[in-house]
Amino acid sequence: MRTTVKVENLKIYAFHGCMNEEKVIGSDYIVNITAICFVNKEVFQDVISGTVDYVDLARIAKQEMSIRAKLLEVVVKRIIDRSFEEITVLNKISVTVSKINPPINADVEAVSVTMAEERKSQ
Repeated sequence: MRTTVKVENLKIYAFHGCMNEEKVIGSDYIVNITAICFVNKEVFQDVISGTVDYVDLARIAKQEMSIRAKLLEVVVKRIIDRSFEEITVLNKISVTVSKINPPINADVEAVSVTMAEERKSQ
């Protein structure tokens, strides 16, 4: 059975960006993850290993967000790659990282990068 597991609006403070000030000051970020897997019978026996554990998704996102990058694309791709490495039942994933109140010359609430990927056949 196809199952979707989401981590919604995970708030993280990090130091991403191209500007020198962003290395020092940092910004607020929101991370959203949608993970798709096909659950096996273990799930219906109440065993977490049969599905995607949202605790793992949040942990991976927090750890990868703590590693500075100039581009949000780099951070999003790291979250995706690490999720596939660590979560064997994961089939597809979509990750969005949004920078709240970015330092640009415009009145904008947030800027975001979204990437989606499907597990490659073994």
